[in-house]
Amino acid sequence: MSLNYKFKRKAAQIAINRTLKYVGKNPEENFQKLAGKAEKLFGGMFPSDNFEKIKQGAADPENTYTRLGKSILSDIDENIIRTMLLALGFDAAYCGTKKARANREKLNCNIPWVILMDPTSACNLKCKGCWAAEYDRQQSLTNDELQSIITQGKALGVNFYMYTGGEPLIRKKDIIKICEDNPDCGFLIYTNATLIDRDFCREMKRVGNIGLAISIEGTEESNDFRRGEGSYSQVIKAMELLKEERCLFGISVCYTRKNLEAVTSDEFMDKMISLGSKYAWYFNYMPVGQGADPELIPSPAQRKFMYSWVRRMRSSKTGKPMFVIDFQDDGEFVGGCIAGGRNYFHVNSAGDIEPCVFIHFSDSNIRTHTLLEALQNPLFQAYRHNQPFNDNHLRPCPMLENPEYLRRMINETGAKSTNLLAPEDVETLCSRCDKFAAEWAPQADELWKNTPHKKTYTQYYRDTPEGIAESKNKNKI
Repeated sequence: MSLNYKFKRKAAQIAINRTLKYVGKNPEENFQKLAGKAEKLFGGMFPSDNFEKIKQGAADPENTYTRLGKSILSDIDENIIRTMLLALGFDAAYCGTKKARANREKLNCNIPWVILMDPTSACNLKCKGCWAAEYDRQQSLTNDELQSIITQGKALGVNFYMYTGGEPLIRKKDIIKICEDNPDCGFLIYTNATLIDRDFCREMKRVGNIGLAISIEGTEESNDFRRGEGSYSQVIKAMELLKEERCLFGISVCYTRKNLEAVTSDEFMDKMISLGSKYAWYFNYMPVGQGADPELIPSPAQRKFMYSWVRRMRSSKTGKPMFVIDFQDDGEFVGGCIAGGRNYFHVNSAGDIEPCVFIHFSDSNIRTHTLLEALQNPLFQAYRHNQPFNDNHLRPCPMLENPEYLRRMINETGAKSTNLLAPEDVETLCSRCDKFAAEWAPQADELWKNTPHKKTYTQYYRDTPEGIAESKNKNKI
């Protein structure tokens, strides 16, 4: 850790502390003044036109993001806000992004911005459509292995980590210790919320660098259909406790053909906001694992609806004060598929390093390979060389929308199935997606053609000198 880094981090810490103290004296008046200083505080982290929008929005008390910002300041414990701003704003967004971009060029491989990992395969629920529902429930990563992933990741430029599973909070004491030992990292825990208690909430506040993403599927009926009877009431009680203890949390929603109406209703969104949720992560159902049902994949008409709905939810004028991301329909903002280490990868509870939480194939394991070796091994290099899998970023995935790519990459690299219950052949997996891919393609192409898109400044291999030369050679052949 260099002296220059320590000096800059300390300066950022002082600036954040002073800013929060200043706003806290008179939130209504000083929130708008703070917006005017945003560029000075965070300039260089984000495009300059973003700061002008922040200033304009802060002047409007009905602006979606003004309302969200004020709710965070009033509802969330100050130590959490302070610690998360430092870890995610300075360490991850400012320092980590620069380091990751430099390492991509230096090491000739994808370098992610976030790493997902499963502390355990164990879970007290068995939700339909969850990739972990089929896992061998005896698998776990040791504390040393979890810390090694973070240590290696930080060396590459990764300061953001997500715990998935299984149910990560089965090991909540271990997780708290690891988060405490890595204050320069932000952590997000995907959880079914059944193990949240007051002691854990207070530990979250003490450590400060933890947020939660709580799984919920709309109404009590639609939620318990996937997650089991009684799970909805447990989630609501957990949210009420988290709000009372001023903890940071949002929701995680898997939308299917059956529950989409419920999880996008105003009633559902308003209830989640009233319970204290500050963000929402929406995931398209993926037909992965034994018992997967292709009929649960949202229809093309539903996907088209989601594209407009999520933008309406984020509008400064028509939106709601909870930040919403749809990983399938927001591909245009991140340059398509972000898996294979381009922006993230997944380590399962057996140590297998997978390109995506939904694509259970691997040619590397943390017990036999370093993270860098995995990124440089054939499977992740195949991702790097083929991304984006489609120039229409409404068709980003090499499995769901472009299954011919996953078939080819797995067959060419020899990557093995990592399904922890029973191996799954790539042809079996992709065949569940062929129908949707064919039906969605013309509608997605029409929507893409008639919608303006911002430049993402994405680093693709195809744009490097090596990638350009490789493309020319292919054309010659």
